[in-house]
Amino acid sequence: MADNIIQSTGRRKTSVARVTMVPGSGNIIVNGKDLDQYFDFESLKIIARSPLTLTENLTSFDIRVNVNGGGFNGQAGAIRHAIARALIIANPDLRIALKRAGFLTRDSRKKERKKPGLKKARKSSQFSKR
Repeated sequence: MADNIIQSTGRRKTSVARVTMVPGSGNIIVNGKDLDQYFDFESLKIIARSPLTLTENLTSFDIRVNVNGGGFNGQAGAIRHAIARALIIANPDLRIALKRAGFLTRDSRKKERKKPGLKKARKSSQFSKR
């Protein structure tokens, strides 16, 4: 059974998702909860499942996800990245389709830091002539 266990990591913004994938019936457990209970918005559920939908593996694997850091959008992106990487380990032939869809690229965009003298990263205080 240990040969069938696939582990991978995905990242997005400040979120890190660790995925353990085994052959099964399609259950996705995120931090001890079902995926549908963990994410409130349908769009986030679609993002997290998108690699499985693209490769038609929705009912092929049971997936346990441990995700922390960031918000729900970043976590959904991190889960998508980790599942895509795990699918490639399971079947290297899926790499072309997943790469073309952009699921293997680590989206490295993060929030820009606040600069001194400004209100946010780029927003300055309103200019006053008098």
